[in-house]
Amino acid sequence: MLAESVLHNRLPDALAGVDLPFLGAKTQGKVRDIYRHGDRLVLVTTDRLSAFDRILGLVPYKGQVLTQLAAWWFAETQDIIGNHLLDVPDPNVTIARICEPLPVEVVVRGYITGVTSTALWYQYSLGNRTIYGIDFPDGLRKNDALPEPIITPTTKARDGGHDERITSAEVVASGLVAASVWAQVCEAAIAVFKRGQELARRAGLILVDTKYEFGIAPDGSVVLIDEMHTPDSSRFWIADTFAERRAAGSEPDNFDKEFIRLYYAAHGYRGEGDPFPMPPELAVQAAARYIRTYEMLTGRTFAPGDYPADLRIENNLRRWLASTTP
Repeated sequence: MLAESVLHNRLPDALAGVDLPFLGAKTQGKVRDIYRHGDRLVLVTTDRLSAFDRILGLVPYKGQVLTQLAAWWFAETQDIIGNHLLDVPDPNVTIARICEPLPVEVVVRGYITGVTSTALWYQYSLGNRTIYGIDFPDGLRKNDALPEPIITPTTKARDGGHDERITSAEVVASGLVAASVWAQVCEAAIAVFKRGQELARRAGLILVDTKYEFGIAPDGSVVLIDEMHTPDSSRFWIADTFAERRAAGSEPDNFDKEFIRLYYAAHGYRGEGDPFPMPPELAVQAAARYIRTYEMLTGRTFAPGDYPADLRIENNLRRWLASTTP
């Protein structure tokens, strides 16, 4: 585990983005810089941190954690469903099959929690008892476990907008996803989530909820794309302290970026308007949690890639390109 002093010194070097014109035009997402090369996607995961559908700041080594942790999870779940991963030529780079993304984010929840407008607890706390087309009883408390994991889809935000809640019935009725494909997606999502909970439990963590993205591969199969079970796309709690903190009325010990959402919410920001800059100490804490989550889940010691990362990424991708060019 890297010392916080090391992480603090790396704040100026955190990867905001990378320009690789030799790969063609760049498409920029919230966290990734994306290039299309032939029949493959080159996904460069930056250190940008997004919450409330906004970029809040940069977190050292975050992009490396996301890339390497997602690759580990893809390997651990490929017996359930295929994925888009082909290669990882650099700690921050994923080479992937080009797939047609489904226009719905598949959120699987095992607990009722959260502070964003699409979160179960936020909606429940407003008095709503039918959320995402699912009926919930009175008397639930924040952070209660659900009897079984549930799927709560959202539409994908466009042009800086927010994700919008939608029911599974509406996904099919609106024609966003064919009924047969959606059934396959839901079955795979629940199975992958349960595998994630099992492996997280072994590592001393609780996988609370997560977001998956699915796509249609060139051969017509449904596959997982983007990333999975990272601190960006998932909520993790520390298992050993959960019952004690819950009994005391405290929030669970989280090991993801939820503490950043809670920090911003406590300071009056929930996604409306421009966010205030992320304080340096918060970015360092986030880096430490991302790295520790990686180490707990994989059982591996985090080996930081060289900074500045943009030069390293360019060199590794040039080598990858040379190796794939006849």
